[in-house]
Amino acid sequence: MVKIEIPDNHPRKVSLETREKIIEGHTRHEVATAGLLAHGRGEAFDYLIGEKTNDIARQAAMVAVAAMLTANHPVISVNGNVCALVPEETVQLSELTGAPLEINLFYYRKEREDAILGALRSAGAKEVLGTHDRPSETIPELKSNRRKVDPDGIGSADVVLVPLEDGDRTEALKAIGKYVITIDLNPMSRTAVYADVTIVDNIVRCMSLMVEYARELKDTPRDELLKMVENFDNEQNLADSMELMRTRLGELSQDIGPLRQKRQSGAEA
Repeated sequence: MVKIEIPDNHPRKVSLETREKIIEGHTRHEVATAGLLAHGRGEAFDYLIGEKTNDIARQAAMVAVAAMLTANHPVISVNGNVCALVPEETVQLSELTGAPLEINLFYYRKEREDAILGALRSAGAKEVLGTHDRPSETIPELKSNRRKVDPDGIGSADVVLVPLEDGDRTEALKAIGKYVITIDLNPMSRTAVYADVTIVDNIVRCMSLMVEYARELKDTPRDELLKMVENFDNEQNLADSMELMRTRLGELSQDIGPLRQKRQSGAEA
């Protein structure tokens, strides 16, 4: 595969580099073909928040870390897109919060599992749950491949971080009493709506932020962390995120006229 060199001054440099990571992950069999489409959908929503982490997302990320640090048995669910985009950060967050990593795939193929397992181990993971050689149990509310979970992982977890959109599983996990944290650029998705904490942000920014917060909060008294979690209102969080998108759309619509005139002037010159 030919690696594309993106100039430093390219206005879409970070976005294009992220796309390349997803494409490379697909080539290595980590990312399902549908994962490419899901990434593109997320990019569209990232435009609407200005492609940067805002204060709303920062607050949600901090609460998410607090919930993981105070959990009895937190678990981080890993799919192909997560593995391709943020393997090192995911492993670091796992170590800082004591949350095991569990591979859980909708489009399951053993070669995908093997590729993801290899990538996580290369990133420093010492133990990975959810592999075909591990014991498994079933979430009765689910019919897809994701119904199979590791009894030492998601099966016995009280808090589950489900990065990236996965509405069916989030709803099913809530139905069996799990506290669910998600990272989802679409605040209107079922994942975002059903989760207890939704971080409306791009995972390539969010995971490193959560690692930073985990380092900052790990020595914070437990009662302070619990208060942060108890005071968090995810409905308000999602409403604020949508209002931010609405405001930004309004601002962008005001910029279209001057931008068009500027480009026409440049063309005429």
